[in-house]
Parts: sequence; structure tokens; C-alpha cells
Amino acid sequence: MMKSLITLAALALALPALGQTPPPAPTAPVGAAVPEAPPRPAVVRVALVTDAGPMVLELETGRAPITAGNFLRYVDQKRLDGISFYRSVGEADYGFIQGGAQNDPKRLLPPIAHEPTSRTGLTHDDGALSMARYAPGSATADFFVVLGKMTAMDADPAAPGDNQGFAVFGHVVEGMDVVKKIQAAAKSPTEGEGVMRGQMLATPVKILTARRVQGTGAP
Repeated sequence: MMKSLITLAALALALPALGQTPPPAPTAPVGAAVPEAPPRPAVVRVALVTDAGPMVLELETGRAPITAGNFLRYVDQKRLDGISFYRSVGEADYGFIQGGAQNDPKRLLPPIAHEPTSRTGLTHDDGALSMARYAPGSATADFFVVLGKMTAMDADPAAPGDNQGFAVFGHVVEGMDVVKKIQAAAKSPTEGEGVMRGQMLATPVKILTARRVQGTGAP
């Protein structure tokens, strides 16, 4: 046993020395074609103008086509104009803000199939844009923006029960300061039901317009 420990210790001490002089990287023959990097999955940008400031969303239409496509239908039909960010969870740049139609039947389109992160390869990292839902396949128009890393919201096929997580479909690429401002806004101590009590904004932040940014993605 002592000999094994000594051997492992010696090996551990030797590893950094082995890493100090790596062999030279192979070079391609002169004139050989350099492999092209794989193309980036398709994205479409959307500008949200809120009464707390503007933000730009980048939707993953290539990796999450169902969920991103659903959001774009709401944008193109102007169904997001006039809705609000109404919920804030967490503090100090960790948590999320939630917005949407809040089940307004005049705004809702049919629910969409669930696209788990285990399929799309996306994750709930800082600035991630994801869909609110009840059961998988029930998402419509309510969505949230993550602050910090909340990977517990990702799908976990090995977990029991509803292990499908939430469907990430993009990121905030401009205006995270606005997201943080909304998160820090005052909350009502009485509004909301169940776990949402105390998480509802005292003054919801209205989305004035939501429009595609010209020159990105499909027309």
C-alpha cells in the first residue's frame, strides 16, 4: 500500500514537468486546404423596447426551431406589444425575471411541443431566454430571462418525475443592465399565489414593442 502511494505521489509530481515541454503541433503541408469551421447555427435578433430601457434578444432558430419560431410568431403578429415583465425572483444578479401574456386569451397562440436542453444543447446560463410552462408541451407566451447560471432548470433525463426542464431558445445579447434593473425593482408583498406570492413586481415593466432586427435570420 505504501509503495502504491509513493508511486502515485511520484507520478503526480512528474506530470507538471511532463507538461512543460509539449511536442510541437503538427503543421499542414504547404498548399493543403485548411478545414473550415462548422457554420454557426442560425439565429434571429429581436429588439424589445421596455419602459425600463431596451434590450436585444438573439433567438436560436437553428438549435431550438420550435420554441424560437413560436416566439417570432408572437413578435411578427405584435402580440407582445403591451405585455409586461411582471415577476422577479432572486437578487444580486442571480435569479430570473418573467414576462408574458399571463393567459390573456386575446394574445395566446396554441401551446408548442417542448424542446428540452438535452436535445438543443443549450443551457440556463447568464442571459438565457427560456419558456415558462406547466406540463411539458404547455408553453405559450410567457418566458423568462436568467441571471447567473441556473443549470438546475436544464433537462435531466436521469432524474425522476418531470425531468424535462425548461426550453432555452436564446439569450439577451444587449441590455442585461435593463434585466438587472427589472430584477431589482420593488415587489408587492401580497400579490401572487402560492410560491409566486412576494415575487410579483409592484409596478410591472411594460414591453412597448418587440420587433425583428433587420438583417438577421430569415426575412
